[in-house]
Amino acid sequence: MPEVGILIVDADPANQRALKSILDSEGWRVRIVQAESRALAELASGTWNLAIVNIAATDARGPLFAILRELSQVEAPRPGSGEPPRRGFRSLFLVPMTLAQQVQPMLEREGLPYSLMPYHLNDFLEKVSDLLVEAGAIAQPIRSIGGFGVRNSARRDSRFSRNSRQVRMFASRDDYQMTEEEMTEFERQETEERKRREKALKNRERL
Repeated sequence: MPEVGILIVDADPANQRALKSILDSEGWRVRIVQAESRALAELASGTWNLAIVNIAATDARGPLFAILRELSQVEAPRPGSGEPPRRGFRSLFLVPMTLAQQVQPMLEREGLPYSLMPYHLNDFLEKVSDLLVEAGAIAQPIRSIGGFGVRNSARRDSRFSRNSRQVRMFASRDDYQMTEEEMTEFERQETEERKRREKALKNRERL
C-alpha cells in the first residue's frame, strides 16, 4: 500500500512534538506546518491522506477550513468499484476545551470529525486509524495501542513519557479525572461520531 501521509497544522511546539513522536513511530510520513498559507501549499500537492488541525491555529471562516471541509467530503473509491485508484482525504480537528462551546456546533453541523483536548492516547490513535481507513490509506482500523506498530511500541512509549510533562493534549488514563460535565460531553461526542460513521457507511453501501 502507498505511503501514508499526515499533515499537522499546529502552532504549539509541545503539541507538535507529541504528535510527531507518536505518528513518526508508525513509519508514516509526517509534516508539521504552523501557518495557514503553508498548509494550503501542502494540500495543493495532493500527497496527504489526513490533516490533523488544532482549531486554535486556523480561522474557521478562512480558506484553509473551507478547503479541508471540501476535501473531507470526497469519498475514496471502494475496492472493486472499477474506479481509477486514488486515495481520499480526511481531517481531524483538535479542539481545546476553552473553545469547545464556540466551535463544536459548527464542526458537528459540517459533519467534521474532532477531538476535545485533552484526551487519551489510545482514543486518539483509534480515531486517526478510523480516518485513515476512510481515506483508503490503511486497510483495517486499529483498536489498541499495541496494534500501532508493535515493533515500535516501546520506543513510542519512551518518547511519549519524556514529553508528557510538557504536553497538554494527551491525558494519562491513570491520572486524568474528568468532571461529570466533561464526561457527559465526551459521551455525547462519541455517540454523535458513531452515528455519523454509521450513516456514512449506509450511504456508501447504497452506492
